[in-house]
Amino acid sequence: MRAAIEQRKCISVIATETRPALQGARLTCFELKNDGISVTLIADSMVGYVMQKGLVNKVIVGADRVTKLGHTFNKIGTYQIAVLAQRHNIPLYVAAPRPTFDFDTNFEDIIIEERSLNEMVMINRKRIAPKGINVLNPAFDMTPPELITAIITEKGLLLPPFEESIKKFRES
Repeated sequence: MRAAIEQRKCISVIATETRPALQGARLTCFELKNDGISVTLIADSMVGYVMQKGLVNKVIVGADRVTKLGHTFNKIGTYQIAVLAQRHNIPLYVAAPRPTFDFDTNFEDIIIEERSLNEMVMINRKRIAPKGINVLNPAFDMTPPELITAIITEKGLLLPPFEESIKKFRES
């Protein structure tokens, strides 16, 4: 996005709040605003609405880990964004610097961290949900490669089939 601004492209960003830790609201919005990039914050559950209304023409998500076949693990909610982007014919790009690539582990072997239930049932140390309920709070989800248009790296775009382009990227 910074490169687009440097190229004098007119862009604006719709950022999701990124529950449960609100990194999108706290960090993404801060960085974009600090760089002078127009940003609008939405709740995670509004992604389908903004896509359906035609307010999105590209999606860029981050990556915590990308496997050798292109399976991408990122903050929870990325998979649903990818599915909605596909439904609305919006290209989805994964921004992934080289250290996020795991060239050896199969995606089936990656264990998704389960985070504390307090992230879900409390806000500012105040309980918002009844005691004794079950909580499912995975930190990440997996986006399969067929939902990804391209992976943006510091060496350029990796295009499908990802098994081949990621192999070439590894060797570069």
